[in-house]
Amino acid sequence: MAPPQGQMRPGRQLAVLGGILVVLYLLVFFSGGASGGWKDRLEPRLGLDLVGGTRLTLEATNTLDGRAPTATNLEQARQIIENRVNAYGVAEAEVVTEGDRNIVVSLPGENRDLSEVGNAAELRFRKVLKIADGSGALPAPAPTESAAPTPTGSPSPSGSASPTPNAEATSSPSAGGQGGSAPTPTPTPSATPSATPSPAASEEPVPQSVEEQRRAVEQKVGAEAWAAANALQAPADLTADPSLAEKLKPFAELSGREVAVLPAQMQFNVPTIGCLQLDDRPPASISNKDQPAVACEGGYAKNLLDVAKVLGTDVSNASAVRDQTSQWVVSLDFTRSGGDKWTALTREAFNNEGQACDASALGDEGKCRVAVVLDNQIISSPQIQGVLVGSSQITGNFTNAEAAELAGYLNYGALPVTFQAQESQNVTATLGASHLRAGLLAAGIGMLLVIIYSFFYYRLLGSVIFLSLVMSALLLFGALVVLGRQIGFTLTLAGIAGIIVSLGVAADSFVIYFERLKDEIREGRSPRSAVPRAWVRARRTIISANAITIMSAVVLYIVSVGTVKGFAFALGLATVLDLLVVFLFRHPIMTMLARSKAFLSPRVSGLGRALPARSSEQSPSRNPRAKEA
Repeated sequence: MAPPQGQMRPGRQLAVLGGILVVLYLLVFFSGGASGGWKDRLEPRLGLDLVGGTRLTLEATNTLDGRAPTATNLEQARQIIENRVNAYGVAEAEVVTEGDRNIVVSLPGENRDLSEVGNAAELRFRKVLKIADGSGALPAPAPTESAAPTPTGSPSPSGSASPTPNAEATSSPSAGGQGGSAPTPTPTPSATPSATPSPAASEEPVPQSVEEQRRAVEQKVGAEAWAAANALQAPADLTADPSLAEKLKPFAELSGREVAVLPAQMQFNVPTIGCLQLDDRPPASISNKDQPAVACEGGYAKNLLDVAKVLGTDVSNASAVRDQTSQWVVSLDFTRSGGDKWTALTREAFNNEGQACDASALGDEGKCRVAVVLDNQIISSPQIQGVLVGSSQITGNFTNAEAAELAGYLNYGALPVTFQAQESQNVTATLGASHLRAGLLAAGIGMLLVIIYSFFYYRLLGSVIFLSLVMSALLLFGALVVLGRQIGFTLTLAGIAGIIVSLGVAADSFVIYFERLKDEIREGRSPRSAVPRAWVRARRTIISANAITIMSAVVLYIVSVGTVKGFAFALGLATVLDLLVVFLFRHPIMTMLARSKAFLSPRVSGLGRALPARSSEQSPSRNPRAKEA
């Protein structure tokens, strides 16, 4: 028999809820990113405090112009570092400021190398003028040895042994430019700085000015070595002049900080200054755009670079995309003034105008190259095969990760503050596992207490509360798994706290509904007729209470940082799902129970305290037993 007009159909709401559960868990088991066995597919993404990970502390030293960093500088740097870390495709990296100088980067999951996220210098686009061997190796002490020592880098000072080009800079199809090749791009340079200054050098006070530092270096290497290095007009062949090798030997003992104060021509021409020392220079040591610079590519090739005529701030957007051949490329968009500068630079490189690039710096097709320099290292050096107008591309043998990383450097390569890594640690999962067990235990105890109270106070209605909490838990768990896979949401200990708090919100909605139901019965209505009336009267209160909780969670999420965001997100998500269960499960189940005989029994339904009260109020003289009860 069809229900009367205006009466709800509980089967429909339950069917909708069942459909939502089916779709949700189909996404859990078969959506993108689901892999491994069923246990792995049912595992949400956990945070650093639950599974361990990597934490890096960066201390701001000064701004690029040498001033003390301000709170505004630190916040700008924090946002840029957060964008850099997120560009790696990681899950809910936490980047927060501590005090007035520190930025802490926390990355859950597998350990990662975060040493480069604090790179502080602006990106510079510089034409490559010359290339020399950057091994810094001295010739064999005795020419009679059967085998000469093998340098760490393969290219020789001659142009014929320049690095093999295999990447190119081209204009986009709409710009009508041409393509070209370039040396292997190295978005993540493999060289590990390891130049070690002598103990005496590290203990000496650091002079305040560059000139004072340079004079200190001159005294350290000696007048003879300094004069020999100053007289070089090009990289010297030490094997042809052993006496010169002996004179220049003191330069091999300099630290990266000491090498940084030497003139660019001296850094390039002195063969005993290698890439290990150049890569070990302080951040932003070659940031002066109006001066030539020396930087290494791949850890073995010293590049003499022209002045910077295009800066990282001239790039409006960079993105990793696939070209028409399905290869990963980095697409560049410039600002209006930056586009003019880029066109002028590519015209100069293509025609080899201005300060000409040497034969050693040419690509495999005989064209000059433009290096993209971040801090002290070249992250890409495309060969320019045409005058590029408008949007351009850097193409080559990029993987998706390499293209995304290079695009991240181009987008976020200008930090307003220089940083020094103060602490880098890997957090083990042992403590995190203990936190996880404690959090789950707390959530289980909270749910158990709610269920015990509901059965004690509401009897049969307690089963409705129990089933509602089970449905909410299933929805919440599936949502956490899918959101972790799709948008990178990571469950932290603070998130578990938000879920526990949501149990109180859910319990409030039960109490509001059931107490309103008792009021309807006290007014003389049967349970079957009281259920829909109680729902109408309680619905507005339930929606208002949950809406306030959701708005609080949204505001907290917007204004907070770090793990507090996880708390707010989990609280808001659990509250939304509780509302869903209220409308699609709790009220339909109550409507169905109201039609059963068991529900009409006061002792079984939990409404026994209301029914006698109703009877006593209606006819106290006819029902003395009810009055006594």
